[in-house]
Amino acid sequence: PMRLIVSVLAPIVGAVQWTVWCVLGLVGIRQEEGDELIDSHEEIRGTVNLHHEEGAVGREHRDMITGVLDLRELHIADVMVHRRSVVGIDADLAPEEMFKALIDSGHTRVPVWRDTQDNIIGVLRVAEVAREYALRGGSLADLDILSMMQEPWFVPDTTTLEEQLRAFRAHRSHFALVVDEYGALQGIVTREDILDEILGDIPDENEAESRGNIRKQKDGSYVVDGATPIRDLNRELDWNLPDDEATTIAGLVIYEARTIPEAKQRFSFYGYI
Repeated sequence: PMRLIVSVLAPIVGAVQWTVWCVLGLVGIRQEEGDELIDSHEEIRGTVNLHHEEGAVGREHRDMITGVLDLRELHIADVMVHRRSVVGIDADLAPEEMFKALIDSGHTRVPVWRDTQDNIIGVLRVAEVAREYALRGGSLADLDILSMMQEPWFVPDTTTLEEQLRAFRAHRSHFALVVDEYGALQGIVTREDILDEILGDIPDENEAESRGNIRKQKDGSYVVDGATPIRDLNRELDWNLPDDEATTIAGLVIYEARTIPEAKQRFSFYGYI
């Protein structure tokens, strides 16, 4: 039956294709150029999604493959840690206070600011400061912490993840400060933030809970932190909420509602309440 259907429809399909290429030829597009218009990335994505629907490819593997394909489409602003969540240290603190703040930060690298938190003057590596502290027998006397600062590396928030991953490799670093077109600090991005887009969120060993808190309730509903990225929620629950106009769940609700939600207020968007 399939051979019969193909034999009947093949001439019709061939005639339609010939007509299309004749019309495109009138505007200067040749068939060999048209073949290049087919996006190989989208072809791979479609194939993976098809096999996932058929059960041949698991959801985790599908997410990893599509995560790699998304690297050239996503920008740093989509995955960065927002400035509101960035832990920084005042350069004018006393050595004892600065050392305590570094240890208490729970991070391997901490930005140092002066006068305002937007004025980043350097980045301190906690391990380097702790090693120097240990070599001095646990004494902060004559320890110039600021002299161990590394020069801050600023990157624009419009950089794609593929470009930034390549820049991390060339710069031999995995920590950068993100700025907008006006030079204002927007947040920080690390190599791990980009890898999380491929592998999913991998909590650090000293993290109490993973970023993007999603808790399922007994009645089947979910409690989701407003700062959770839409992509994380889609990946965790296998949903398909749009992330064109907003990056986080809170941003999506505000965008769709066109107002600041109040406590216990209910909305219905994209088939979810």
